[in-house]
Amino acid sequence: MTTPPDTGHPAELRTEDGLTLRYWSWSRDPAPALPPVVLLHGFAAHARLNWEGPGVVEALLAAGRRVFALDARGHGVSDRPHDESFYGEELMAADVQHLADRLSMDAYHLAGYSMGAVVALLAAAADSRVTRLVVGGVGAGVVEVGGLDTRAMPPELVSAALTADDLATVPEQARGFRALADATGSDRYALAAQIRAAFRGPVPLGRIAVPTLVLAGEADPLAVRPEVLAGAIRGARVTVLPGDHLTVVREPGFAAAITEFLAAG
Repeated sequence: MTTPPDTGHPAELRTEDGLTLRYWSWSRDPAPALPPVVLLHGFAAHARLNWEGPGVVEALLAAGRRVFALDARGHGVSDRPHDESFYGEELMAADVQHLADRLSMDAYHLAGYSMGAVVALLAAAADSRVTRLVVGGVGAGVVEVGGLDTRAMPPELVSAALTADDLATVPEQARGFRALADATGSDRYALAAQIRAAFRGPVPLGRIAVPTLVLAGEADPLAVRPEVLAGAIRGARVTVLPGDHLTVVREPGFAAAITEFLAAG
């Protein structure tokens, strides 16, 4: 596997439809027998916020892993077009496979959170190089409505919240997404394009045949009944931790659960 130098700056990945995405890499005396880990962040977040800040990257490095984290289309330091034809989790899953091609990965472990979990499920269903999988921040909605649970996150309300000139006109239910986008310095119009193009299933869960961990916060409205999702994936297991959709990633058990599960294979 080829690895770019770990300089603290992102490397570039050019997509087939002409976007420049950027990804981060970390390594510290990696164990040669262990596959690299690819991390996929959630909606309105970015790679370093979702994975480095909460300590997941450090935990994986301490376990001897080589780690890569992609800033998705419209997020972080990747390109942020406003045309929704550039978005959707299926395109993002193809980007993951393109990254694996670029880095000459024969096998890799994959972990995704929220939007990134849907991307990870689609990628794992399509790419036999994924040999172990963690999906967090999702639950029964993946099975019952496809993709992120639009019952808890109606796309039209989120899009309105992201593009409104006057936040007072936005239903309170969706204001949290606007606050998150503003807090992370996101391009709100790029995020609105992604939410309009969001995958609406069905996710081909029956094609996933690798060990899988479903990781959910007990108070996460986007990850209710995670056992339903685990039951639709052959041999999957569930870990539930304290916290909601935003806070569970900072629970000490979150990084530990990912690291321990991925170390088993």
